[in-house]
Amino acid sequence: MMAKEQTYDMLVVGAGIVGLASALQILRQRPGLKLAVLDKEEEVASHQTGHNSGVIHSGIYYEPGKSKAINCRRGHQLLLEFCEKYDFPYELCGKVIVATREEERPLLANIFKRGQQNGLKGIRMISAEEVREKEPHVAAIEGIWVPEAGIIDYGLLARKYAQLIEEMGGELLLGYKLFDVKQDNTGLHLETSRGKIETKSLVNCAGLYADKVAAMTGLTANFKIIPFRGEYYELAADKQHYVNNLIYPVPDPNFPFLGVHYTRMMRGGIEAGPNAVLAFKREGYSRWDINLKELGETLAFAGFRKMAGRHWKKGMGELYRSYSKAAFVKALQHLIPEVGMDDLKRGGAGVRAQAIDDKGALINDYLILENERVVNVCNAPSPAATSSLAIGENVAAKALTKLPAE
Repeated sequence: MMAKEQTYDMLVVGAGIVGLASALQILRQRPGLKLAVLDKEEEVASHQTGHNSGVIHSGIYYEPGKSKAINCRRGHQLLLEFCEKYDFPYELCGKVIVATREEERPLLANIFKRGQQNGLKGIRMISAEEVREKEPHVAAIEGIWVPEAGIIDYGLLARKYAQLIEEMGGELLLGYKLFDVKQDNTGLHLETSRGKIETKSLVNCAGLYADKVAAMTGLTANFKIIPFRGEYYELAADKQHYVNNLIYPVPDPNFPFLGVHYTRMMRGGIEAGPNAVLAFKREGYSRWDINLKELGETLAFAGFRKMAGRHWKKGMGELYRSYSKAAFVKALQHLIPEVGMDDLKRGGAGVRAQAIDDKGALINDYLILENERVVNVCNAPSPAATSSLAIGENVAAKALTKLPAE
Protein backbone atom coordinates (compact mmCIF):
# COMPACT_ATOMS: atom_id res chain seq x y z
CA MET A 1 0.00 0.00 0.00
CA MET A 2 1.38 3.43 -0.93
CA ALA A 3 2.06 5.78 1.95
CA LYS A 4 -0.29 8.74 2.35
CA GLU A 5 2.64 11.15 2.37
CA GLN A 6 6.22 10.30 1.52
CA THR A 7 7.85 12.66 4.03
CA TYR A 8 8.87 11.57 7.52
CA ASP A 9 10.69 12.68 10.63
CA MET A 10 12.39 9.30 10.85
CA LEU A 11 12.62 6.24 8.65
CA VAL A 12 13.75 2.79 9.80
CA VAL A 13 15.13 0.58 7.02
CA GLY A 14 14.51 -3.10 7.76
CA ALA A 15 11.37 -4.76 9.15
CA GLY A 16 13.15 -7.52 11.00
CA ILE A 17 12.89 -7.79 14.76
CA VAL A 18 15.67 -5.25 15.48
CA GLY A 19 14.25 -2.67 13.07
CA LEU A 20 10.74 -3.10 14.43
CA ALA A 21 11.92 -3.02 18.06
CA SER A 22 13.88 0.15 17.31
CA ALA A 23 10.84 1.78 15.70
CA LEU A 24 8.67 0.75 18.64
CA GLN A 25 11.12 2.18 21.18
CA ILE A 26 11.48 5.40 19.18
CA LEU A 27 7.71 5.91 19.25
CA ARG A 28 7.61 5.08 22.95
CA GLN A 29 10.27 7.71 23.62
CA ARG A 30 8.78 10.27 21.20
CA PRO A 31 5.01 9.72 20.78
CA GLY A 32 3.54 11.42 17.73
CA LEU A 33 6.75 11.31 15.69
CA LYS A 34 6.09 10.81 11.98
CA LEU A 35 7.87 7.50 11.53
CA ALA A 36 7.83 4.68 8.99
CA VAL A 37 9.51 1.28 8.68
CA LEU A 38 10.62 0.44 5.14
CA ASP A 39 11.35 -3.05 3.82
CA LYS A 40 11.73 -4.55 0.35
CA GLU A 41 9.61 -7.58 1.31
CA GLU A 42 5.81 -7.66 1.44
CA GLU A 43 5.81 -9.11 4.98
CA VAL A 44 7.71 -8.23 8.13
CA ALA A 45 10.29 -10.67 9.55
CA SER A 46 10.91 -12.29 6.16
CA HIS A 47 14.59 -13.09 6.68
CA GLN A 48 16.72 -13.60 9.80
CA THR A 49 13.82 -13.10 12.21
CA GLY A 50 11.41 -15.38 10.39
CA HIS A 51 14.00 -18.16 10.19
CA ASN A 52 15.08 -17.87 13.83
CA SER A 53 15.16 -21.03 15.96
CA GLY A 54 13.16 -19.29 18.68
CA VAL A 55 15.46 -19.49 21.71
CA ILE A 56 15.26 -16.94 24.51
CA HIS A 57 18.92 -16.56 25.37
CA SER A 58 20.00 -15.98 28.95
CA GLY A 59 23.31 -14.19 28.29
CA ILE A 60 25.56 -16.91 29.69
CA TYR A 61 28.05 -17.08 26.80
CA TYR A 62 28.96 -13.45 26.29
CA GLU A 63 32.01 -11.57 27.53
CA PRO A 64 31.05 -9.56 30.63
CA GLY A 65 30.82 -5.83 30.04
CA LYS A 66 30.47 -6.15 26.26
CA SER A 67 27.41 -4.97 24.37
CA LYS A 68 26.12 -8.50 23.72
CA ALA A 69 26.15 -9.40 27.41
CA ILE A 70 24.61 -6.11 28.57
CA ASN A 71 21.91 -6.05 25.90
CA CYS A 72 21.05 -9.73 26.27
CA ARG A 73 20.45 -9.39 30.01
CA ARG A 74 18.49 -6.16 29.60
CA GLY A 75 16.68 -7.52 26.56
CA HIS A 76 15.76 -10.73 28.40
CA GLN A 77 14.12 -8.67 31.13
CA LEU A 78 12.29 -6.39 28.69
CA LEU A 79 11.16 -9.34 26.57
CA LEU A 80 9.56 -11.14 29.50
CA GLU A 81 7.90 -7.92 30.68
CA PHE A 82 6.55 -7.39 27.15
CA CYS A 83 5.20 -10.94 26.95
CA GLU A 84 3.47 -10.61 30.31
CA LYS A 85 1.97 -7.22 29.44
CA TYR A 86 0.56 -8.37 26.10
CA ASP A 87 -0.17 -11.99 27.07
CA PHE A 88 2.27 -13.17 24.41
CA PRO A 89 3.18 -16.90 24.55
CA TYR A 90 6.65 -17.93 25.71
CA GLU A 91 8.15 -20.52 28.02
CA LEU A 92 11.21 -20.43 30.25
CA CYS A 93 11.89 -24.14 29.99
CA GLY A 94 15.61 -23.94 30.82
CA LYS A 95 18.49 -25.59 29.02
CA VAL A 96 21.52 -27.73 29.68
CA ILE A 97 24.97 -26.96 28.28
CA VAL A 98 26.95 -30.18 28.42
CA ALA A 99 30.54 -31.36 28.24
CA THR A 100 30.94 -34.78 26.66
CA ARG A 101 34.77 -34.96 26.75
CA GLU A 102 37.28 -34.26 29.49
CA GLU A 103 38.95 -31.49 27.52
CA GLU A 104 35.65 -29.58 27.50
CA ARG A 105 35.46 -29.25 31.29
CA PRO A 106 37.63 -26.09 31.51
CA LEU A 107 35.59 -24.47 28.73
CA LEU A 108 32.38 -25.35 30.55
CA ALA A 109 33.76 -23.85 33.75
CA ASN A 110 34.60 -20.64 31.87
CA ILE A 111 31.04 -20.40 30.51
CA PHE A 112 29.69 -20.86 34.04
CA LYS A 113 31.98 -18.10 35.33
CA ARG A 114 30.72 -15.75 32.60
CA GLY A 115 27.16 -16.57 33.57
CA GLN A 116 27.88 -15.62 37.16
CA GLN A 117 29.60 -12.38 36.10
CA ASN A 118 26.66 -11.51 33.86
CA GLY A 119 24.22 -11.90 36.73
CA LEU A 120 22.27 -14.97 35.61
CA LYS A 121 19.86 -16.31 38.19
CA GLY A 122 19.74 -19.95 39.23
CA ILE A 123 22.57 -21.29 37.07
CA ARG A 124 24.51 -24.17 38.56
CA MET A 125 27.01 -26.79 37.58
CA ILE A 126 25.39 -30.20 37.44
CA SER A 127 26.81 -33.71 37.44
CA ALA A 128 26.36 -36.33 34.72
CA GLU A 129 23.60 -37.86 36.86
CA GLU A 130 21.78 -34.53 37.13
CA VAL A 131 22.09 -34.01 33.37
CA ARG A 132 20.42 -37.39 32.87
CA GLU A 133 17.61 -36.41 35.21
CA LYS A 134 16.81 -33.46 32.98
CA GLU A 135 17.74 -34.98 29.61
CA PRO A 136 17.91 -38.80 30.00
CA HIS A 137 19.25 -39.47 26.49
CA VAL A 138 22.22 -37.07 26.63
CA ALA A 139 25.72 -38.48 27.01
CA ALA A 140 27.45 -35.95 29.28
CA ILE A 141 30.16 -35.98 31.89
CA GLU A 142 29.14 -32.61 33.34
CA GLY A 143 26.80 -29.74 32.56
CA ILE A 144 25.37 -26.34 33.40
CA TRP A 145 21.69 -25.86 34.17
CA VAL A 146 20.42 -22.53 32.81
CA PRO A 147 16.86 -21.94 34.06
CA GLU A 148 16.41 -18.51 32.41
CA ALA A 149 16.69 -19.91 28.86
CA GLY A 150 13.45 -20.48 27.02
CA ILE A 151 11.51 -20.59 23.76
CA ILE A 152 9.32 -18.18 21.80
CA ASP A 153 8.23 -17.53 18.20
CA TYR A 154 10.17 -14.45 17.06
CA GLY A 155 8.29 -14.17 13.77
CA LEU A 156 5.03 -13.78 15.68
CA LEU A 157 6.72 -11.40 18.12
CA ALA A 158 7.90 -9.21 15.23
CA ARG A 159 4.34 -9.06 13.93
CA LYS A 160 3.18 -7.96 17.39
CA TYR A 161 5.79 -5.18 17.36
CA ALA A 162 4.52 -4.14 13.90
CA GLN A 163 0.93 -4.05 15.13
CA LEU A 164 1.88 -1.79 18.03
CA ILE A 165 3.88 0.51 15.75
CA GLU A 166 0.82 1.05 13.58
CA GLU A 167 -1.41 1.55 16.62
CA MET A 168 1.02 4.29 17.77
CA GLY A 169 0.77 6.08 14.42
CA GLY A 170 3.79 4.62 12.66
CA GLU A 171 3.60 3.32 9.10
CA LEU A 172 4.87 0.13 7.46
CA LEU A 173 6.18 0.68 3.95
CA LEU A 174 6.39 -2.92 2.75
CA GLY A 175 7.43 -3.83 -0.77
CA TYR A 176 9.74 -0.80 -0.99
CA LYS A 177 13.21 -1.70 -2.24
CA LEU A 178 15.83 0.92 -1.40
CA PHE A 179 18.14 1.92 -4.27
CA ASP A 180 19.96 4.99 -3.02
CA VAL A 181 20.17 7.65 -0.28
CA LYS A 182 21.21 11.22 -0.95
CA GLN A 183 21.77 13.91 1.69
CA ASP A 184 21.59 17.68 1.64
CA ASN A 185 20.81 20.48 4.09
CA THR A 186 17.11 19.62 4.10
CA GLY A 187 17.51 15.95 5.01
CA LEU A 188 17.74 12.56 3.36
CA HIS A 189 16.26 11.69 0.00
CA LEU A 190 15.60 8.01 -0.68
CA GLU A 191 15.13 6.43 -4.08
CA THR A 192 12.93 3.33 -3.79
CA SER A 193 11.12 0.94 -6.08
CA ARG A 194 7.89 2.79 -5.27
CA GLY A 195 9.01 6.36 -5.56
CA LYS A 196 10.94 8.98 -3.64
CA ILE A 197 10.80 9.36 0.15
CA GLU A 198 12.16 12.19 2.25
CA THR A 199 13.12 11.93 5.91
CA LYS A 200 14.92 14.07 8.45
CA SER A 201 16.76 11.07 9.91
CA LEU A 202 17.31 7.39 9.20
CA VAL A 203 17.96 4.17 11.12
CA ASN A 204 19.59 1.34 9.18
CA CYS A 205 18.56 -2.10 10.45
CA ALA A 206 18.90 -3.83 7.09
CA GLY A 207 20.50 -7.01 8.47
CA LEU A 208 22.01 -8.97 5.61
CA TYR A 209 22.30 -5.72 3.61
CA ALA A 210 23.29 -3.44 6.50
CA ASP A 211 26.71 -2.70 4.97
CA LYS A 212 25.14 -1.85 1.59
CA VAL A 213 22.66 0.57 3.16
CA ALA A 214 25.40 2.04 5.37
CA ALA A 215 27.45 2.76 2.24
CA MET A 216 24.44 4.55 0.71
CA THR A 217 24.35 6.85 3.75
CA GLY A 218 28.00 7.80 3.27
CA LEU A 219 29.58 5.49 5.83
CA THR A 220 33.09 4.36 4.91
CA ALA A 221 33.66 1.14 6.84
CA ASN A 222 36.34 -1.53 7.07
CA PHE A 223 33.92 -4.45 7.26
CA LYS A 224 31.56 -6.45 5.09
CA ILE A 225 28.51 -8.55 5.91
CA ILE A 226 29.22 -12.20 5.14
CA PRO A 227 26.19 -14.52 5.04
CA PHE A 228 26.42 -17.82 6.92
CA ARG A 229 23.65 -20.34 6.40
CA GLY A 230 22.52 -22.46 9.33
CA GLU A 231 20.68 -25.64 8.36
CA TYR A 232 18.41 -27.70 10.57
CA TYR A 233 17.07 -31.22 10.70
CA GLU A 234 13.78 -32.13 12.36
CA LEU A 235 13.55 -35.02 14.80
CA ALA A 236 10.98 -37.67 13.84
CA ALA A 237 7.77 -37.58 15.88
CA ASP A 238 8.40 -40.97 17.47
CA LYS A 239 11.86 -39.86 18.63
CA GLN A 240 10.97 -36.46 20.06
CA HIS A 241 11.03 -37.96 23.56
CA TYR A 242 14.83 -37.90 23.19
CA VAL A 243 14.69 -34.16 23.95
CA ASN A 244 12.79 -32.48 26.79
CA ASN A 245 13.79 -28.86 26.24
CA LEU A 246 17.09 -27.29 25.08
CA ILE A 247 20.39 -29.18 24.81
CA TYR A 248 23.60 -27.35 23.85
CA PRO A 249 27.23 -28.47 23.51
CA VAL A 250 30.27 -26.57 24.72
CA PRO A 251 30.89 -24.13 21.83
CA ASP A 252 34.20 -23.64 20.06
CA PRO A 253 35.65 -20.51 21.73
CA ASN A 254 37.34 -19.49 18.46
CA PHE A 255 34.12 -19.45 16.45
CA PRO A 256 31.07 -17.21 17.14
CA PHE A 257 28.53 -20.01 16.70
CA LEU A 258 27.13 -22.24 19.43
CA GLY A 259 27.48 -25.61 17.69
CA VAL A 260 24.73 -28.03 16.66
CA HIS A 261 22.13 -28.39 19.39
CA TYR A 262 18.57 -29.55 20.03
CA THR A 263 15.72 -27.06 20.42
CA ARG A 264 12.10 -27.65 21.38
CA MET A 265 9.97 -25.27 19.32
CA MET A 266 7.01 -23.16 20.45
CA ARG A 267 5.06 -24.38 17.42
CA GLY A 268 5.83 -28.00 18.32
CA GLY A 269 8.53 -30.42 17.27
CA ILE A 270 12.29 -30.60 17.82
CA GLU A 271 14.91 -28.91 15.64
CA ALA A 272 18.48 -30.21 15.49
CA GLY A 273 21.24 -27.94 14.24
CA PRO A 274 22.42 -25.58 12.92
CA ASN A 275 25.68 -25.87 11.10
CA ALA A 276 27.36 -22.66 9.89
CA VAL A 277 28.30 -22.65 6.22
CA LEU A 278 29.09 -19.81 3.83
CA ALA A 279 25.94 -18.92 1.87
CA PHE A 280 26.51 -18.28 -1.83
CA LYS A 281 24.01 -15.40 -1.80
CA ARG A 282 22.98 -13.10 1.02
CA GLU A 283 19.51 -14.58 1.21
CA GLY A 284 20.61 -18.08 0.22
CA TYR A 285 18.44 -20.40 2.30
CA SER A 286 19.16 -23.43 0.11
CA ARG A 287 22.45 -25.15 -0.63
CA TRP A 288 21.68 -24.53 -4.29
CA ASP A 289 21.02 -20.77 -4.06
CA ILE A 290 23.78 -18.81 -5.79
CA ASN A 291 24.11 -15.13 -6.67
CA LEU A 292 27.33 -14.80 -8.62
CA LYS A 293 27.65 -11.05 -8.01
CA GLU A 294 27.22 -11.38 -4.23
CA LEU A 295 29.43 -14.46 -4.05
CA GLY A 296 32.09 -12.64 -6.07
CA GLU A 297 31.96 -9.70 -3.64
CA THR A 298 32.45 -12.07 -0.71
CA LEU A 299 35.39 -13.88 -2.31
CA ALA A 300 37.00 -10.62 -3.40
CA PHE A 301 36.91 -9.17 0.13
CA ALA A 302 40.36 -9.43 1.68
CA GLY A 303 38.89 -9.86 5.16
CA PHE A 304 36.96 -12.94 4.09
CA ARG A 305 40.01 -14.49 2.44
CA LYS A 306 42.08 -13.92 5.59
CA MET A 307 39.35 -15.39 7.78
CA ALA A 308 38.94 -18.39 5.46
CA GLY A 309 42.69 -18.95 5.50
CA ARG A 310 42.66 -19.20 9.29
CA HIS A 311 39.50 -21.31 9.59
CA TRP A 312 39.55 -23.36 6.38
CA LYS A 313 39.49 -26.72 8.16
CA LYS A 314 36.46 -25.70 10.22
CA GLY A 315 34.82 -24.24 7.14
CA MET A 316 35.33 -27.38 5.07
CA GLY A 317 33.87 -29.48 7.89
CA GLU A 318 30.79 -27.28 8.03
CA LEU A 319 30.43 -27.42 4.23
CA TYR A 320 30.77 -31.23 4.27
CA ARG A 321 28.01 -31.47 6.88
CA SER A 322 25.81 -29.29 4.70
CA TYR A 323 25.84 -31.88 1.91
CA SER A 324 26.29 -35.06 4.00
CA LYS A 325 23.46 -36.11 6.28
CA ALA A 326 25.70 -38.79 7.79
CA ALA A 327 28.23 -36.16 8.87
CA PHE A 328 25.46 -33.99 10.35
CA VAL A 329 24.03 -36.96 12.26
CA LYS A 330 27.47 -37.81 13.61
CA ALA A 331 27.76 -34.30 15.04
CA LEU A 332 24.35 -34.66 16.70
CA GLN A 333 25.32 -38.04 18.15
CA HIS A 334 27.98 -36.14 20.09
CA LEU A 335 25.07 -35.14 22.37
CA ILE A 336 22.55 -37.96 21.91
CA PRO A 337 24.21 -41.21 20.74
CA GLU A 338 20.85 -42.89 20.06
CA VAL A 339 19.95 -40.51 17.22
CA GLY A 340 20.19 -42.30 13.88
CA MET A 341 19.92 -41.48 10.19
CA ASP A 342 16.26 -42.48 10.03
CA ASP A 343 15.35 -40.28 13.01
CA LEU A 344 16.00 -37.02 11.17
CA LYS A 345 14.60 -35.30 8.11
CA ARG A 346 15.95 -32.12 6.55
CA GLY A 347 14.22 -29.05 7.94
CA GLY A 348 14.52 -25.34 7.38
CA ALA A 349 17.48 -22.98 7.26
CA GLY A 350 18.36 -19.44 8.21
CA VAL A 351 21.07 -17.04 7.10
CA ARG A 352 23.06 -15.09 9.68
CA ALA A 353 24.48 -11.68 8.82
CA GLN A 354 28.01 -11.70 10.23
CA ALA A 355 30.27 -8.68 9.94
CA ILE A 356 33.93 -9.41 9.21
CA ASP A 357 36.58 -6.69 9.22
CA ASP A 358 39.28 -6.22 6.61
CA LYS A 359 41.83 -8.05 8.76
CA GLY A 360 39.71 -11.19 8.75
CA ALA A 361 38.34 -10.92 12.29
CA LEU A 362 34.74 -11.85 12.90
CA ILE A 363 33.11 -8.92 14.71
CA ASN A 364 31.56 -10.64 17.70
CA ASP A 365 29.89 -7.71 19.40
CA TYR A 366 27.07 -5.47 18.26
CA LEU A 367 28.30 -2.64 16.05
CA ILE A 368 26.37 0.63 15.77
CA LEU A 369 27.93 3.47 13.79
CA GLU A 370 26.52 6.98 13.40
CA ASN A 371 26.80 10.13 11.38
CA GLU A 372 24.92 13.42 11.56
CA ARG A 373 21.54 12.08 10.44
CA VAL A 374 21.90 8.30 10.44
CA VAL A 375 22.22 5.44 12.93
CA ASN A 376 23.60 2.29 11.26
CA VAL A 377 23.08 -1.01 13.08
CA CYS A 378 25.94 -2.70 11.24
CA ASN A 379 26.26 -5.97 13.15
CA ALA A 380 23.51 -7.52 15.25
CA PRO A 381 23.85 -11.30 15.22
CA SER A 382 22.47 -13.69 17.84
CA PRO A 383 21.25 -13.02 20.53
CA ALA A 384 19.80 -9.93 18.81
CA ALA A 385 16.25 -11.33 18.82
CA THR A 386 16.34 -11.83 22.59
CA SER A 387 18.03 -8.43 22.93
CA SER A 388 15.75 -6.62 20.47
CA LEU A 389 13.96 -4.31 22.88
CA ALA A 390 17.24 -3.39 24.61
CA ILE A 391 18.99 -2.74 21.30
CA GLY A 392 15.92 -0.75 20.32
CA GLU A 393 16.24 1.40 23.44
CA ASN A 394 19.84 2.23 22.55
CA VAL A 395 19.07 2.87 18.91
CA ALA A 396 16.13 5.11 19.84
CA ALA A 397 18.26 7.19 22.21
CA LYS A 398 20.86 7.70 19.46
CA ALA A 399 18.34 8.26 16.67
CA LEU A 400 16.38 10.94 18.47
CA THR A 401 19.52 13.08 18.72
CA LYS A 402 19.61 13.16 14.91
CA LEU A 403 16.38 15.14 14.63
CA PRO A 404 16.78 18.88 14.11
CA ALA A 405 15.95 21.00 17.14
CA GLU A 406 12.38 22.25 17.12
